[in-house]
Amino acid sequence: MSTQGASWWDSLPLGREVTILNRDLHGLMALDKPAGILSHPNERGEEPRSLLTAPYVTEGEFFEWNDAKGKQRRLWLLNRLDSATSGVILAATNGELATEIRAQFKRKDVHKVYQALVFGSPRKPTEVWTDLLAVQKRAGQIRTVASAGNVPAECRMTMVRASRGEPRLAMIRLEPRTGRSHQLRVQCAKRQLPIVGDQTYGDFARNRAFAKAAGTKRLFLHSLETKFEYDFAGRRQTFGARAPVPPEFEKFL
Repeated sequence: MSTQGASWWDSLPLGREVTILNRDLHGLMALDKPAGILSHPNERGEEPRSLLTAPYVTEGEFFEWNDAKGKQRRLWLLNRLDSATSGVILAATNGELATEIRAQFKRKDVHKVYQALVFGSPRKPTEVWTDLLAVQKRAGQIRTVASAGNVPAECRMTMVRASRGEPRLAMIRLEPRTGRSHQLRVQCAKRQLPIVGDQTYGDFARNRAFAKAAGTKRLFLHSLETKFEYDFAGRRQTFGARAPVPPEFEKFL
């Protein structure tokens, strides 16, 4: 068991407006990442706008820093969110636990819920979206296409509510059963439900008009909830966290 004292948690160099949502006695924790904050720095100099303002060791997938007494600390990152996406992101204070939780993600045993504000309105109150995606990585950039691919992607969509005026907007709940790069953004766009503020797969003209009227350019995609069970220290454990929906999501409905 990896129990961490108050001094360990106080030493965390949290990024701007990053908060702790939940943590357990084994060292598993959930953080609330604001939009615009990187899950981890990709190159030197990006630490100030990262989840933790500390160097990141890519090979081990952990942050590393020294506390006030000069003791080396590490925090393992367990999943990632696009910088434009806000909400729940997971980390662990020891490598053994990190290995177990990453295995949970690979087995698709982690239940994730997102909330998105989209242009338009779904035709049905609930649907299961199934697509074959093509994921391309070029010069450090990821682009995903919802046709002519061979990577299966599945997501359950549920309507939360829709606006009555113009522009026509809807709040939807998204529960991905696979974890592909940019999956939710591409699946929404394919169904003529582009996520508001999506600068890569969205409706650029409507994004510009919305940003001008609303005074914000953020991507309206939020990691709302994550929960799962895991085996550690000889026992079955349960963990979950929920990040409040940012107030700007509610403002336009």
